[in-house]
Parts: sequence; C-alpha cells; structure tokens
Amino acid sequence: LTANDNAMKQFVFFILALITFTVRYNTVQAQAPVTTAVTDSGKQGKIIRIIAADRLNFFQPDSLNEFQSAAGKVRIQQGTTLFDCDSVVLNKTLNMLEAFGKVHINDADSVHTYADYVRYLGKERKAYLNNNVKLTDGRGILTTNELEYDVNSKLGIYKNGGKVVNGKTILTSEQGWYYGETRDIYFKRKVRLRDPQYNITTDTLLYNTYSELATFVVPTTITTKTQKVITKDGYYDLKNKKAYFGKRPVIQDGSTTLIADEFASDDASGFSEARGNVIITDTAQGTQLFANNVKANKKAGSLLATESPVAVIKQESDSIFIAADTIFSSKLSDLIPERAVRNVLFTDSVAWLDAKEVAIDSNRNRYLEAYYNVRIFSDSLQAVGDSMFYNQYDSVFRLFKNPIAWAQENQISGDTMYLFTKNQKPHQILVYENALTINDANNGFLNQVRGRVITGYFIDGEINFLRAKGGAETVYYPLDKENKYIGVNRATADALEMYFENKKLQKIKAITELKGKMYPINQANHEALKLRGATLFTSKRPKSKYALFGE
Repeated sequence: LTANDNAMKQFVFFILALITFTVRYNTVQAQAPVTTAVTDSGKQGKIIRIIAADRLNFFQPDSLNEFQSAAGKVRIQQGTTLFDCDSVVLNKTLNMLEAFGKVHINDADSVHTYADYVRYLGKERKAYLNNNVKLTDGRGILTTNELEYDVNSKLGIYKNGGKVVNGKTILTSEQGWYYGETRDIYFKRKVRLRDPQYNITTDTLLYNTYSELATFVVPTTITTKTQKVITKDGYYDLKNKKAYFGKRPVIQDGSTTLIADEFASDDASGFSEARGNVIITDTAQGTQLFANNVKANKKAGSLLATESPVAVIKQESDSIFIAADTIFSSKLSDLIPERAVRNVLFTDSVAWLDAKEVAIDSNRNRYLEAYYNVRIFSDSLQAVGDSMFYNQYDSVFRLFKNPIAWAQENQISGDTMYLFTKNQKPHQILVYENALTINDANNGFLNQVRGRVITGYFIDGEINFLRAKGGAETVYYPLDKENKYIGVNRATADALEMYFENKKLQKIKAITELKGKMYPINQANHEALKLRGATLFTSKRPKSKYALFGE
C-alpha cells in the first residue's frame, strides 16, 4: 500500500471503530468539550492519556482490549510528551495510538514534529509519521513523506527521500538520521547541499543545524562560482565561512589547481594554508609550485611557500626550476614605486621602471621573491645566490649577495646578477661589482676575466659573447692550431670581450690597449697568476632538477 492508502485505511478503521462502539456497546459520548485529569497511577509518565477533545468515546470489544476514540481539538499526553491532532484512536491495553489530521508532537523541547497520520507505540515511545511530515528544531526544517521518530533518543529516520531547509541552505538525500539532542543530521545517498554561494554533492554528509557545520567523510565535490573542491575528508563551516579538507584534496580556481595533504581556509579574511606535499599548477601562467607549506592571501593575491619550496616556470623544452628556503609571490602592480625594478635593454645603461606607471597585462602581473639558499636549474643554465627577485613583466631573474651562474663550461659570479630570459631561455646576463667569469681550459687551467661589470649574451640558450668593463683583467690560456697551449697571458684593459663557439671559449679581445705579459706554459706560476676570487665552485652547482627536490 502507498502512504495515502495506509492513511485512508487507518481513517476508515477509526470510523468503523466509532460505529462499532455506538451499535454494540453502551455509548458514553460527551455533549460538550471533554477534559480528563492527568494522572499516571505512579507509572512515571508511561501511560498515554487523552486529556482534551470535543468528542470522546469509550468501547471494550472484549475483556482483553479497551479503546478510546476522540475527535475535535484532541490533546494527548504521555509524561512530558504532548500530542495534538484532529482525531485519535487509543488502545489503552497496548498503550498505543493512531492519530489523524494535523498531528503535532512535542516533548517539552525545541523539537516539533508534524504529520497527517501518526502511529505511536507508548511502551517504546516511537512514532511512525506519514504524509506531509515535518520536523523542526528552531533552526532547520526537515520534510519527508515517512519518518520514524524515537521520542526518548530524539532520533528521526527517513529512508525514502527527505529535505532539510536551514535558512538559505537546502539539503536533500535519499536517507537521513536526525539526532535531536545534538542537532546533527546524517545524510546518506545522493546527498545535495544547495546554498546561494556554493553547492555540495556527495554520498554521505554530516550536518549540524545549530552550528551549520557540514562534515565530509567520503568523496565530496564542492562548487562555487569560481572554485571546485574535491575532497574525501574535512568540514565546511557555513556560518563562519571556514573550511578544512584532508586526504589530498584538489582545489581548482580558474586556471589554478592546488593539491595538498590538507588544506584550511577562511573565506572572510581570505587567508588559507596548504600543508604536506603541496602542488600548485597555473596553466595560464605556465607555472608550478611545490612545497610542504603554502600560506595564501586571496584578497591580496599573494602566497608564501616554505618547507623545501620549488617553483617551476614551464616551457616545452627547457623549464626553469627555482628552489629556496622561502618563496613569496604576489601581484606586480601592487609594488610601491620605491620597489620598482630595473629594466636593462641590451645596453649597459640602467633605467628605473615605475611599476605604478606601467599598464601590466594581467597574465604577466606576478612577481616572485626567493630568500636564502636560492638555487636555479635549467638545461642551459644553473645559478645559486642568497636571494632572488623575478617578475613576469620583464622576465628578468635578479640574484643578490654573491650569486654564481654556470652556462656550459663557464662560471660567472659577482655581487649582483641580472639574468634576462626570452621564451624561458637565457638571453642576456648582467653582473655588477666584482664580476668574474671562469672557463675551465682543462688540465686544471682556468681562463679568467674580471671587471666591474660583465655583460653576456646567449643564442638558443647557449653562451655566445661576454664583455667585461671597468678595470678589466684576464688570465687566458690561448691554443695554437693543433689545440696546444701557447702559454698563459696575464693582462689588463678598460674592456675585454670573450667569444664562444660550440660552448667553447675561442678568443679574448681587448677593446682598448691591452697591457700584460705572456708566460711560457711550463714556466708560469699558475696559482700566483690567478685573479682575485678565481675559484671554481663546482660543488655548489645544481646537478639536476631532481637535486632541487632533495633527490
């Protein structure tokens, strides 16, 4: 039978009970509204009693059963539990009732249940509600067509579809368990949560109508206008707009995807934190970030990565990997004029670029700062330094405090270094103060050039030309046509130029008068001829991208 058929059957039973009582037994019918005393004969609220009705009937079909029926503004009581309905049939022997029409149950608390039909077992204190069922606790409203409700434990169960409305939040599921004591609702099967700001889809969800806390225990998808979250564990605080996701959640926001062991966020402040094996990928920017801890400020568009962070500027053939103790990234347009960056355009002149005065493309409006133990790796160039600044506007890596760079067999160092890139490949290098380049000439011999400033150029990512200016010095080991050493040349000039071919130093040329001396290769004191600071730091050179990850 359907719920409607069942209700009709019960109603017919009620009518027949009245007729049977009238015909076969002595009738005692109230001609005016009836009120009975509320007593329990010392049974502590276990007996069900009709305490008010417009019409009240009694009948006893046999010695084992005793019935009461009532209609019109009926009120029934069992201990602290009150029932209101249009009509009722009470089996006093079994201590059970069937109530019809606008049934309302309340147990002296904030939980109220309503239905068109209720069958109630007084001994077990369980109610079975059908048709237009509603349960409310002052915060949320649960509606369904069939509900089993335990008055003692305040547990309500539906298994044929239900809906909960809590303010603007609507939850639906095939099955649900409502716990009145804690205000928790356990939703099961085809669970949907709809809110003006987000939607949640899952198979199992725990929701508290008082705290508005949604807890996830199985794979769950959360969508907003801009974000999509896939998680297996965690919670979302709908009231305070705070969230926590565990078990490797995936957060997609436009072109950015974040994966971590766990993630926490506060929508009100815009702050969030990802912990454990964090991977952030931005397909629009062509970047990727790895770390064990990332803190972000969504309102400012900034993030701080710590615990072994590695940033990747991706390209098809030669991606650039950057590792440091700390990596920070934010919007370039937010930099104040005092932090404007230098722009060196293939000359030695220096101009200052005011970030506030430049119309910056949104796809190039990012900068990255790396602090302490900076390491850079690409197939064509590697570098280390104390700190680094990079922005997408001019694609220049600025390395500070004794940086060192390696390109093929060449080592370049100085106080400050600018590395210009084009299509993510090295294009130009500029080294300020104590600039020094060293080329391994084999057999332990080092070609060396030193100057106040060194400028270099690359072709297809390979070094092609270097120029040293400002008190330039060189120690050079020239070769004859048979690739045998001619000697060693120690010289100075205002400017020196180095030319490379097939990754090898081919010649050094003086722009102004060259002053120096050529020493026979076998008679020279090679150690004494070395320029100040001329030391190979091979051990500091990143060997591979995997070395940046500690592998």
